[in-house]
Amino acid sequence: MKRLTALDMGFIHLERRNQPLHVAYLTLLRPPADAPADFVQTLVARLRSYASPLPPFNQRLDSRLGKAFWVEDPEFDIEQHVIHLALPRPGTLLQLLAMVSRMHASHLDRAYPLWRTYIIEGIEGGQIAIYSKVHHALADGVAGTRLFLRSMSLTPNEILPPPWAMPPQGRRERPGLLAAPVDGVVKLANRFGGAFVHLPAIYNELRKSMRERRDGHPDSISGHCAPASIMNLPISASRRYLARSYPLARIKAAGRALGCTVNDVMLAMCSHALRHYLEDLHALPKEPLIAGVPMSTRRDKSDVGNQISFLLANLGTHLADPAERLRVIRASLEHSKARFATMKPGAILGYAAAQLAPGLINMLFAPKRGHLAFNLVISNVPGPRSPLYWQGCAVEGMYPVSVLVDGMALNITASSRVDTLDFGVLACRRSLPKVESLMDYFEDGLEEIERLARMTIAVGKPVALGETVE
Repeated sequence: MKRLTALDMGFIHLERRNQPLHVAYLTLLRPPADAPADFVQTLVARLRSYASPLPPFNQRLDSRLGKAFWVEDPEFDIEQHVIHLALPRPGTLLQLLAMVSRMHASHLDRAYPLWRTYIIEGIEGGQIAIYSKVHHALADGVAGTRLFLRSMSLTPNEILPPPWAMPPQGRRERPGLLAAPVDGVVKLANRFGGAFVHLPAIYNELRKSMRERRDGHPDSISGHCAPASIMNLPISASRRYLARSYPLARIKAAGRALGCTVNDVMLAMCSHALRHYLEDLHALPKEPLIAGVPMSTRRDKSDVGNQISFLLANLGTHLADPAERLRVIRASLEHSKARFATMKPGAILGYAAAQLAPGLINMLFAPKRGHLAFNLVISNVPGPRSPLYWQGCAVEGMYPVSVLVDGMALNITASSRVDTLDFGVLACRRSLPKVESLMDYFEDGLEEIERLARMTIAVGKPVALGETVE
């Protein structure tokens, strides 16, 4: 029996009918060239043979005296968790994404351990898909990625157990430093008093932030400066999921020319797409949109639980000049990173909570008035750097599927994979019409950054697209 942390409990308490709080991956796989006709049926049977999962996959929620715990499920049923589906042949990618949209909108049953894996066949071109979801209380995006990656291999001949049969990697304790009774006292003190250790650092950083905003620091972002937008209204239970891949070589080449990271270019692509999408709807705010960018505070190799905080990025969507938008994005991110670089993980979490609290309250109760914490979440999750195989199949796409909450109807998450950046976009179908146009605007945004990079190389300094290069 293991008690949930306060952060993990938050994901349980915040779950509603219209906002299931699980994260997922849609993985596209290429079976071996000599795969028999019953390959998928054999794969499903093999996966179901791992019917005695390891923690946390064998644990369900239990509540005792008002407190929540993970307890082992004595009647674990693998068929509740490994599901075999098929699209009508030849299933298109659009049909697959529509299926994922419906599955992601449905809740995980709390009577069972909070995860499910769907094996989907019938996709045109011979691919198969794995849609695997796990409740956010069980793992955050980084932990979920680590869990899945550890079940993958570097060669098609090495068949590793699925994620639920892989031993979890927890925090490694250094034995022998404390005697058992003293260790117990320290753990008890940390549980109730550890949060107060970081109060001086949190207070100092909050004062510094207030002084910066009072003095008009251009790159300082408060936790309640995001404007009202159509993305920040109550959401329905319906979902629209979209996915597309972009070559990392293009993104990295443009980034090198402009002195940017992959994350900077990815955010610039999102900024361009959001600006043009909202312009099409005559709904672009006059103030810049603010993105909440998750930042892992994980300092170990664990692959369970949640250890995340948020950076705030000014997306510069009010600016027509892409060079100026990119400058604003980079400056706001670097300012936040510089602050967090001097802080310990506990202080980062406390500072972010205090900073974002007013804006988050407004998101819940008065989103039309603005002054929100952020308008949407944009994540970039590091993925595999080498070609991988899962159950003998080549991995040809790993698309994240994240969460939506009331007051935030859009989430953009990317995952790097060898030489590709895989985008997953989740939206409330009712709140955001024609959201599929965002995918084309991402490509336009990358082309815009590439033009800016070419012009920068030509003149040896950053220029605006409207300038003439001689």
